[in-house]
Amino acid sequence: MANSYHRIRAYLYKNLLTDDPNDYSIRVIPERTLNITQVCEIAASRGGADISAAAMEHAVELWFKEMAYQLCDSFSINTGWFRAAPQVKGIANTPNEHYNADKHSLVFEFQQGVLLRREIEGIEVEFLGVADTDGLIAQVIDVKTGSVNDLLTPGRNLRISGDKLKIAGSDPAVGIRFRNLKTDAVTVVDPTDLVVNNPSELIVVIPDLDSGTSFQLEVTTQYAVSSLLKQPRTITFIQPLTVP
Repeated sequence: MANSYHRIRAYLYKNLLTDDPNDYSIRVIPERTLNITQVCEIAASRGGADISAAAMEHAVELWFKEMAYQLCDSFSINTGWFRAAPQVKGIANTPNEHYNADKHSLVFEFQQGVLLRREIEGIEVEFLGVADTDGLIAQVIDVKTGSVNDLLTPGRNLRISGDKLKIAGSDPAVGIRFRNLKTDAVTVVDPTDLVVNNPSELIVVIPDLDSGTSFQLEVTTQYAVSSLLKQPRTITFIQPLTVP
């Protein structure tokens, strides 16, 4: 791509969500996740900001706090870089129905804006071929909200689709975990909360996880098509999942 100054790499994976044998999904190879502090420090060090990292972080935190306050009063926010707005998910079955947290869910939705879309012109995308994998998490659905590859609702079901996911084996590492992306602390799913255990689909009850926190889903198993593996393998879902 001409005039590209950014680079994103991606692997191809067999698309297990369709019946087409020649259908591949595309998954970006992620760099590490950056928080506000790290972004501000990088901006200050590379010349992307004309104020100190601390001053930039303070201003950003204040701005986001005020944005959240206004979103909670039903205002939409359009920064040019992204648009944010509150949305209620679910269905009302009668004209006089009231909001029910067990049936409906309130979420904030974010969409890329025109300024962020312009940045795409400067990105070179490179496909690295078909990934060599012994297991795959292709999609994660939070059943309560219907959110795909995004949200987690503690105490409710999570549907995990992919390949070679079945929980099997006696190794102590075998199981399903949520890793806190900020603290690296691990929360293990109780084996009794594994509702469906198939090679292509797992359904689990999401454990009690801290709100406002992002987690990485990890599935460790000794499952193989013909026999158990001697050593367990861990399948990691690269997309962060967040408890609202």
